[in-house]
Amino acid sequence: MRNLIQNKTENHKEMKQSENKDYTAVNIGPLDEIKSHSLIHPISGKEIKGKVFLKELTKASGTEISFNSLPPKTELGYFHIHNQDEETYIVLKGSGYYQVNEDCFPIEEGSIIRVAPEGVRSLCNTSDEELVYICVQSKMNSLEEHTTDDGSRVAYDSKMKAFV
Repeated sequence: MRNLIQNKTENHKEMKQSENKDYTAVNIGPLDEIKSHSLIHPISGKEIKGKVFLKELTKASGTEISFNSLPPKTELGYFHIHNQDEETYIVLKGSGYYQVNEDCFPIEEGSIIRVAPEGVRSLCNTSDEELVYICVQSKMNSLEEHTTDDGSRVAYDSKMKAFV
């Protein structure tokens, strides 16, 4: 198992692909191997299997993104809320149910769920395969500009032409 909190340096080197002052590129491995990641929860001290956080790995400053894996026929095992951050869950593989407060609804590959900080949330995997999902966490109402409002096209020499 990979342990991103207790053995951070070794694993960060293993996952880094490339970086400079303007970017960090990492590779956490194939989706089928997300279950091989683990971390020690900083508050409970318990090992959490099938989860890898990306904020520290990528040096992100505005989001926390995690890749997660939940074994077949299991629940996440806890409900939680956040103080300031909303979360967006993106289901990549598998199916199950997601609960926010008293609402419980089916989820499957392609489902996307945004939850406000105060929404009490959890999920379960009802399928016979691993449930793989991404969770994007960011401060609610912090995105002032997005998509084309926050971008500008620039002239630049492409080094990718040699690869296509």
